[in-house]
Amino acid sequence: MGDPSSPLLIRGAEVVDGTGAPRVRSDVLLQGDTVVAVAPPGQLTAPREMDASGKILCPGFIDTHSHDDALVLERRIPHPKLMQGVTTVVTGNCGISLAPLVTQHPPAPLDLLGPDSYRFPSFRAYLDALDNARPALNVVPLVGHNTLRVAHLADWRVPATAEETECMRRGVAHAMDDGAFGLSTGVFYPPSRAAGTDELLAVCGPVGERNGIVAMHIRDEGDQIDAALKEALDVGAMAGVRLVLSHHKVVGSKNFGRTRHTLRAVDIAARTQAVCLDCYPYEASSTMLSPAKAAATGHVLISWSKPHPECAGRTLESIARDWNVGLEEAATRLLPGGAIYFGMSTEDVDRVLAHPLTMVGSDGLPHDARPHPRLWGTFPRVLSHYVRERRLLTLEEAVRKMTGLPAQRFGLAQRGTVAVGHVADLVLFDPEAVEDRARYENPQAPPAGIHAVFVNGKLAMQNGQVLESHAGRRLTP
Repeated sequence: MGDPSSPLLIRGAEVVDGTGAPRVRSDVLLQGDTVVAVAPPGQLTAPREMDASGKILCPGFIDTHSHDDALVLERRIPHPKLMQGVTTVVTGNCGISLAPLVTQHPPAPLDLLGPDSYRFPSFRAYLDALDNARPALNVVPLVGHNTLRVAHLADWRVPATAEETECMRRGVAHAMDDGAFGLSTGVFYPPSRAAGTDELLAVCGPVGERNGIVAMHIRDEGDQIDAALKEALDVGAMAGVRLVLSHHKVVGSKNFGRTRHTLRAVDIAARTQAVCLDCYPYEASSTMLSPAKAAATGHVLISWSKPHPECAGRTLESIARDWNVGLEEAATRLLPGGAIYFGMSTEDVDRVLAHPLTMVGSDGLPHDARPHPRLWGTFPRVLSHYVRERRLLTLEEAVRKMTGLPAQRFGLAQRGTVAVGHVADLVLFDPEAVEDRARYENPQAPPAGIHAVFVNGKLAMQNGQVLESHAGRRLTP
């Protein structure tokens, strides 16, 4: 398309600007990394043009809940996020960040980021590596509470001492001063289960002092979800932080329908504090393999197993049958490993996704041998399954949940909307053809219907081909 440094006119697109406003057919002019004009068709000219007739142009999608901490340091082609139209990822979720920690034996769930990845003694060292890597996407980094506990506690199975808590508090402060947007917690997981509310308040303190954000994987998403949700909301309010409730859901058949109550609690809290949610558009979750949880869930797929890699992609039930053991014993033999748990109802997922405070996040695990299809399919699935096929959301609502709303909540200035003077993170797609093709039996199939992705004004992906794998930036608060 000529000199890549010259202005580019995207002509005749239906622009969905990320604010929730109705689409408008427009020409959009890019210069460098910026949108410099948006006008009715036929009013603008440029040395380069891209015909976007019949397609939707919207802001690049923001994956509010990723585990791409190591992926953003790699040059992976095809790229599971670029292929979906994602231009920005939030890393360090669920209390799991690559820094600050140096170890060759990370405990679960830290090993979900790759066992050989923990080589950064400080958050600054990780950010330097990220800058040097020149990532494919923009990165919004969080520091993880689980990681801090493993780094600073003599024994993370017990409550932290006052001295250890102070070390973690300082670790959060240093990470934010270096460039972290905030903190994530995951008291559901073994390294942080012993952490009480007082510890959470202590480590959230520096975040509130710096007007940062805290993303919380709450303590329980099943039988005790009401108490776990109250703890998270209370900590967020008392610490004075912007709060994100990570991958909000309820699990277990006897809890189906309880999102009516949890979302009501969020609505009440939102009257007096800054709180929002993220969710992924699937009825199955994916995380570390827990024998007790796997045995109780019923339908479980193994995503990876260190002692039995041949079992990746198989059901736990079939493995147990072949080994002539119970489900819990089979899962124990597979450790360490990861699993996909089918434990949610369609109605609860619908209710959370449709809630006005909900953003979209993939929660994908790039280092699983057989990952959950959300790693490759989350954002096209919203557009195809929930917008075009089921009409749970309008296209404008869906795009806002994936662009303007997360940009606002994470404080990403001049991103998340198509507007003059804003950064040209953009995606062009066919609303009738966009489709997620990743399935549980074929989880790494790229989506269809995504025609072009611009990252900071550079054409990074077009028609399924990655053209620029270093267009991203580490964003700063």
